[in-house]
Amino acid sequence: MKDFNALKEMHLDKLELYVPVVERVHGPSHPEFYEVRKIYDRLIDKIRNAGVEQAELAKEFEELRKVTNNYVVPEDVCESYEAVYNMLKDLDEAY
Repeated sequence: MKDFNALKEMHLDKLELYVPVVERVHGPSHPEFYEVRKIYDRLIDKIRNAGVEQAELAKEFEELRKVTNNYVVPEDVCESYEAVYNMLKDLDEAY
């Protein structure tokens, strides 16, 4: 099993870069990504505000699974979109 804190360190910088770009590029044709962005923003706020404690993220991961159909990547998207879903899925599974 992957360690959540290690994955968090590995993925958060990339997610910070990728999520806004994917939203801008794919949001119009994949409006569900706007919801992914809202949930992601809440998740990041909770992680930052938790400090050294483990943030309570179960609700956010549950919502992400629902909105993304368990992180199924649409066929007509770029590698960055796929990377965002894969990183979020990794974090969810490690959580």
